[in-house]
Amino acid sequence: MRIRVALCFLVASWALPLVAYDPNNRAEYLAKVQEAKAYYQEKCDQVAGLRIYKTVPDVEGLLLLKVRPERTDRQLADPMWPGAAFGREVYGDSYITSFLGYEYRAVKDGVVSSWRGYINVDKRPGGLPGYRWVEVIDEKDGQRYRYSGSVKVVGKKDTTAYNVQLALKKDPDYDLNVYRWSLDKSLSPSKTPPRYAVTFEDHVIPEERALWVASSTIKVLDLQTREVLGEMTRYAISYIHSPRQSMPWLNHSICPTMQMTGDLNSSRKFVDQILIPKKEN
Repeated sequence: MRIRVALCFLVASWALPLVAYDPNNRAEYLAKVQEAKAYYQEKCDQVAGLRIYKTVPDVEGLLLLKVRPERTDRQLADPMWPGAAFGREVYGDSYITSFLGYEYRAVKDGVVSSWRGYINVDKRPGGLPGYRWVEVIDEKDGQRYRYSGSVKVVGKKDTTAYNVQLALKKDPDYDLNVYRWSLDKSLSPSKTPPRYAVTFEDHVIPEERALWVASSTIKVLDLQTREVLGEMTRYAISYIHSPRQSMPWLNHSICPTMQMTGDLNSSRKFVDQILIPKKEN
């Protein structure tokens, strides 16, 4: 019991100085919500947005200067967490994979949706390709690694299974292999870094974080000419301003919305508007 009380005290002391209002007082709470919404809307109108200065066609690969790190439940509830504006985005290897996957948009009555679709590594008809590879500098050894994807045989189907037996009766040459897409990592074959790179800057501004508002900027760079080819500044506002609620950075609004399905692969869906992936033959 003493440990539990102590932990509650630590959580309260961590949250309350930043929030600077009593979330249990409805009048104070509603006033803070209105203040937050006004601040957020002003930033959405005047600062947030996509800015594309130059596009590059037929890009095969790029350098990720940063990778979204793994996050914890505590970080998702922390108003000062740097990655809050992209709280729903994939991270780690999944972030790398998002740049390699195919995009599939909804089709209704033969018309492809103008909204961005979902990213998947499965290659099927109608998919828009991602990049052939991406490179990342490993923080541990300082080496630059190239990531790509491939489908490998990972096992065999059970020949005693009813459905497999039916398939074998119809086709004696039925493929019994089990396939799975995997992320492949190897040292970069190039002595020089890729020309094009992607990075992000998470902004931790105490005044806006006190309102449960967060911001971040993604930049696409030409390392050869030292140009910024495009940048997207995003703002996010949590629906939950009370620090006693759990994981508010999974429950928030964003601007710009980018007209996309889901919010798992926002970085990829911005970058590929500038560095246009090379189409497959």
